[in-house]
Amino acid sequence: MTQTELNQYRQRLVALQDRLSRQDAELRDEAMQPTGGEASGGLSNAPIHTADMGTHEYEEEMALRLLDNAEHILAAVNAAIERIDKGTFGQCEDCRKKIAQERLKSLPYARNCIAC
Repeated sequence: MTQTELNQYRQRLVALQDRLSRQDAELRDEAMQPTGGEASGGLSNAPIHTADMGTHEYEEEMALRLLDNAEHILAAVNAAIERIDKGTFGQCEDCRKKIAQERLKSLPYARNCIAC
């Protein structure tokens, strides 16, 4: 792989890293929102209806799952950037063969070739 290609992959990975970091912060804020009553200053901080509570719990669970996924991908992106620095980017971690360019284009943080 040429230095130009490596630089292009690094740029894509850094852009993805930035996007995931921003998304991580947004999802963290969304997942940690307190359950509350009316925003207009109701006397109680408890939801008025049990369905509101169920909706909030569903949304919180979804945000936590998305956060977990984003953190997993961010770790993979960080590892790919480290592999570029080490000179092992594009090499399968299991069989040590070259990872196909098509795979890296669609999944630039891939650790393994398709066969592995």
